[in-house]
Amino acid sequence: MNASPPPSPIGPEQAALISRPISIIVGSRDARQRPHLMRAVGCRLAADRRRLTIFMPQGSGQAVLQDLRDNGQIAVVFSEPSSHRTLQLKGSDATVSPCAPEDAAEVEAYLQGFVEEIGQLGFAAEVAHTMLRHDDALVAVHFTVGAAFEQTPGPAAGEPLAPAAG
Repeated sequence: MNASPPPSPIGPEQAALISRPISIIVGSRDARQRPHLMRAVGCRLAADRRRLTIFMPQGSGQAVLQDLRDNGQIAVVFSEPSSHRTLQLKGSDATVSPCAPEDAAEVEAYLQGFVEEIGQLGFAAEVAHTMLRHDDALVAVHFTVGAAFEQTPGPAAGEPLAPAAG
């Protein structure tokens, strides 16, 4: 008998937030519990909202990537600069692989969207280009979303999200 996987903690509202050009910070920890973090340059959520792929620079993200290779523990924070709407996702099975050729178009679309997002706040395009600059190869980090937390400033910050229906 095959057990169905548990429902994703990501509902349609959170999936819509993740799909927008928002700030993405990836966190990890090493064996001594020291934290590392790095800005991601895009992401892709699977249709079932269970698996997430994060795109990161290989060279400048070395500490985070090594942690993920060593222990698979990942935390990703998504924050929309124009609204401060923030979500944190965690997983324990992160893997790192080379990006596929088609991933470059997603990364470029993310950059252009982020330029527009922070442009609403008065920031020049150069700010986004500087924040998301990567002179080295990109890698894809894949993981199953095990937990999701509301992190928007306010009374619900830190609360776990209930598993999504359907």
